[in-house]
Amino acid sequence: MAGIGEHVQTADWKSEKHVPVIECPDTVPSGEFFDVNVSLGKAEAHPNTTEHHIRWISLYFKPDGDQFVYQLGHYEFAAHGEHVRGPNEGPAYTHHGVTTSVSVNEPGTLRSVAFCNIHGLWEDSKEITLEQS
Repeated sequence: MAGIGEHVQTADWKSEKHVPVIECPDTVPSGEFFDVNVSLGKAEAHPNTTEHHIRWISLYFKPDGDQFVYQLGHYEFAAHGEHVRGPNEGPAYTHHGVTTSVSVNEPGTLRSVAFCNIHGLWEDSKEITLEQS
């Protein structure tokens, strides 16, 4: 039986609208909060319709040399124009992007996984180093 990792897709976000883009400093101060922005469709917009949308994004951190991955947050996007009048007739939409504040006290890798209701799971990562004192 295949593990979940075999079903997670990766690509360059510049050419694939489903790949989450992680934006934050490359180097951060140890133990101090910094903002991390994760979004999709930075180069090519991803649809946000009842029929085709990003349902959620999760953000993780894996310290260098550590066996485990730590979940930093899970963000659901629940409004995609649904309404009793029909698809895309609703009064509210949520955008598939999130900004959160995190702190780390070890260098490592941020990983983000996003779920498209049509095209499945997509992942990207970004390495983080600590400022030298």
